[in-house]
Amino acid sequence: MSVVEAYEPDRSLKGKLRRRLVRLAHRRPARVDLARPLVTFSFDDAPVTAAETGAAILEQRGLKGTFFFAAGLADRQGPMGLYAGEAEARRLAVAGHEIACHTFSHLDCGQADGPGTVADVTKNAEALARWKTPAAETFAYPYGDVSSPAKAALARRFRLLRALHHGLVEDGTDLNQAPAVGIEGPDGEATARRWLRAAAERKAWLILYTHDVADPPSAWGCTPDALARLADEALALGFEVITAAEGARRAGG
Repeated sequence: MSVVEAYEPDRSLKGKLRRRLVRLAHRRPARVDLARPLVTFSFDDAPVTAAETGAAILEQRGLKGTFFFAAGLADRQGPMGLYAGEAEARRLAVAGHEIACHTFSHLDCGQADGPGTVADVTKNAEALARWKTPAAETFAYPYGDVSSPAKAALARRFRLLRALHHGLVEDGTDLNQAPAVGIEGPDGEATARRWLRAAAERKAWLILYTHDVADPPSAWGCTPDALARLADEALALGFEVITAAEGARRAGG
């Protein structure tokens, strides 16, 4: 079984400036007017622990999540454990969860050019189609990064393009580079809870993400207890828990 090595995205000053500038380009403003707040629980790269433990936590509460699959990682070992593959994706889809799109090879869309990104995304979409899961409506940028040409090209394919910078989806938020809050690291649960309360106060849509759901988790994941507590708090605060695709439809993407 092959092993996926950890990758470090561009954290240079040039990279940071490029990311800021890209957020001003190729925007698709959301149209949001909600009677109650919304929250999405999403899982990047779909490690097996997310597809099994994470999905079970949501299902026990009658909830559905969004799983961003990079099919090139399927059934391989990586920094977050074993990645899920076709069998897990099909079970999740049958259970009503959203099977969403990453790049096939977990390509850094900020480093790749537009045609290279589109080719890798197309390869992933074709792999998901062979798995007989519904066509993906939403996409998450690996590492949260994207170049301007890639953002423009992908905007024509998906209702929602999700990034990693913190924020809420409110009226005017860019659906082509939508914010999200990670449940990861030692402060992940506390950070997510603060954003839950902010979304509740502002009647906004909050997208949460993690990777593995394990005890102990990787640096990019969370524990099962943390995910369960956040799901319970969202319900207690009156949130409607929806998939990313449903949120994008409601936000006018």
